[in-house]
Amino acid sequence: MNQRIVVGLDGSAESVAAAHWAAREALLRDAPLHLVHAEEWFSPLNIPAARSDARRQWARSLLREATEELLEKHPQLDISAESFDGRPADSLAGVTASAGMLVLGSRGLGTLTGFVLGSVGMAVIHGVERPTVLVRATEDTVPHARGEHSDRDVVVGIDIGRPCDALLAFAFDEAARRGCTLHALHSWMLPPLAGSGAAYNPEVNAHVAQSMTTGLDDMLKPWRDRYPTVGLDVQVTVGHASDQLLEAGSEAGLVVVGRRIRRSSVGTRIGPITHAILHHSTAPVAVVAHE
Repeated sequence: MNQRIVVGLDGSAESVAAAHWAAREALLRDAPLHLVHAEEWFSPLNIPAARSDARRQWARSLLREATEELLEKHPQLDISAESFDGRPADSLAGVTASAGMLVLGSRGLGTLTGFVLGSVGMAVIHGVERPTVLVRATEDTVPHARGEHSDRDVVVGIDIGRPCDALLAFAFDEAARRGCTLHALHSWMLPPLAGSGAAYNPEVNAHVAQSMTTGLDDMLKPWRDRYPTVGLDVQVTVGHASDQLLEAGSEAGLVVVGRRIRRSSVGTRIGPITHAILHHSTAPVAVVAHE
């Protein structure tokens, strides 16, 4: 059996949508689903301790009701639940260390499309080296035939200048499980010439574009061979990578982006492209950590 899928629940509409997304993913992977609620309890002198007891009771009810709702829709699921006292980011990172995937809800930007990635979500992504998926509440409004994910395609953003086997492994595996097309996208831009703006010789642009296409094809060849049944659409585009990836993923079922693992005294960071996708994608976003 595959490693379990962990989903964080906090009672919001976004976390409920994340739980339903995670349930469909668990069925897709034949994996158990683990529901987690984590909360740091504060006990100021002027607040009775009973309030914490009430919150713990609320957390137990939240997990029980979510379990019942998911089992009613997917009776074949193997579901467990757990509540933690402590910092949510630390608790989620700890329970996800041995999991296959973490799924979180993320709030839409008001009347704008996209995510609000709060401090907990950002801290979790920084601290977890397992694939982490961010799901918006609106995702659960999409019709899902037979309780499965929608039949929309998977999009993955690739930097051909860096090794990203973990990213490609996740994207190809997800597309294979879903039986959908994988769109592999690499975007590039030439820096502006001093005094000449962007007036490059067209032959230079064509040469760079061909070089980028060849590099991407070479990177993808082993994965084409490993997943011969996955339909692959390779795109090399000119422009800002985040803009191109957001456009390509506007109708996708999942957008897959990478995050480099940095083990240093200054800690981890999310690159600008992944940061932009997390905050503005209209589709669920999977962040895959890689060397």
